[in-house]
Amino acid sequence: MTASLPSPCISICQINPENGECSGCYRTRAEIASWPRMTLDEQAQLLAQLRKRRETQTGIVRRPPRRQAK
Repeated sequence: MTASLPSPCISICQINPENGECSGCYRTRAEIASWPRMTLDEQAQLLAQLRKRRETQTGIVRRPPRRQAK
């Protein structure tokens, strides 16, 4: 079994037809499908991208996580 980070899914699964991103987690369909096969580094990079997407779309800035993937 490969180690992975928790999925960013928050069970609000609705793809925005304008940008192709989920309204809950801000991932594209391709990113959602590939999550289980991503390495820890790839997952961590995607999580950073998702934080930026959320910031851009909502204006809400969250603090960076204290723990980083190893």
